[in-house]
Amino acid sequence: MPARTGKLFAALASGRRAFGLGSQQQKKQQKLLLSRSYATVRPLSVGGLQTQLTSSPKGKLPNSELVFGRTFSDHMLSAEWTAAEGWANPKIDPIQNLSLHPSAMVFHYGMECFEGMKAYRDAQGKIRLFRPDLNMARLQRSCKRLALPGFDESALVQLIGELLKVEREWIPQEKGYSLYLRPTMIATQESLGVGSTDRAMLFVICSPVGPYYRTGFAPVKLLADPRYVRAWPGGTGDAKIGGNYAPTVLPQIGAGAEGCSQILWLYGENHQVTEVGTMNLFTLWKDAASGEEELVTAPLDGTILPGVTRNSILQLARDMGVRVSERTYTMPELVQASAEGRIVEMFGAGTACIVSPVEQIKYLGQELNIPLALGNAGKLTKALNERILAIQYGEEPSEWSVVVD
Repeated sequence: MPARTGKLFAALASGRRAFGLGSQQQKKQQKLLLSRSYATVRPLSVGGLQTQLTSSPKGKLPNSELVFGRTFSDHMLSAEWTAAEGWANPKIDPIQNLSLHPSAMVFHYGMECFEGMKAYRDAQGKIRLFRPDLNMARLQRSCKRLALPGFDESALVQLIGELLKVEREWIPQEKGYSLYLRPTMIATQESLGVGSTDRAMLFVICSPVGPYYRTGFAPVKLLADPRYVRAWPGGTGDAKIGGNYAPTVLPQIGAGAEGCSQILWLYGENHQVTEVGTMNLFTLWKDAASGEEELVTAPLDGTILPGVTRNSILQLARDMGVRVSERTYTMPELVQASAEGRIVEMFGAGTACIVSPVEQIKYLGQELNIPLALGNAGKLTKALNERILAIQYGEEPSEWSVVVD
């Protein structure tokens, strides 16, 4: 068995519990992924990259006027895939509308996944990416979950680097500002049948963005509403796919009506704490028995998105000497800890904001007030935010910060 094929089967075996598949289903899934994801005739490669620059560059907004995800740069990266021929030559073209048949499978069955990452300009003007290997690995896993084609992860990082060289002037050169990148894979086969696609498109678009908090942290209130569930065992909670996000909009509107900024997603009869909005959640509290501080977050059990920021916070916190636990915990536990004064601080974590302090949770008629030692954030929240920012902008040397040029 070829090494790459063997690795694929090993990955499938380790992911069986997350997929929730029986033995016969597992075999079918393995054959599907081999035929559709890895046995491509031609791999994705930077060697055949074709570039066409725009003849009419757009004007750029002042940094102070940037709104997240509303402004887009001049160019995009794209590559087409077919089951018969594999990946066509990738292209960098002026950003443009996509032309797809109304029956394209992405429109009907949600066969789409994406990533969120950022490019930064350091004090010397160099372009940097933050842990792009983790974004590529997660996109690969999301593609597998939807039976979309696989790709060479290092080649895609190189191609994104070439796009960033073209879009250099779209990367704001001010700390806190960046160029948000949205790599996306969609199924483009013209078919109303439910099945794997024989055609797909990979594209990357860019959007200059400012800091999530322009004037300092703004703590948020959460609504813990057990009526809604974001993910469940055997589902797609650990994949970054569009179908995970659309159902969250209605509960989010309900949270706003309750005076809350985000939904705190719960799962199960015991109301397990999972994620907050579109972010991973961290709670710093004191152990009931020892009094020792512990930073706890939900485990990667197949229902939790393995966030790049989440991974980074776990590693940095351990390096800082913080006791860290990835384990299941529940709202009743939080209620008790709040009553006993054991909650130290709480925050969400994700690419857009890095960290987002929490000041209150509304849960079944109760209001749990979360301490903010610094007035608008906890001490650990602020320290982690500063460390990650320093790495992203090259102020703190780290292998996590990858220089593009």
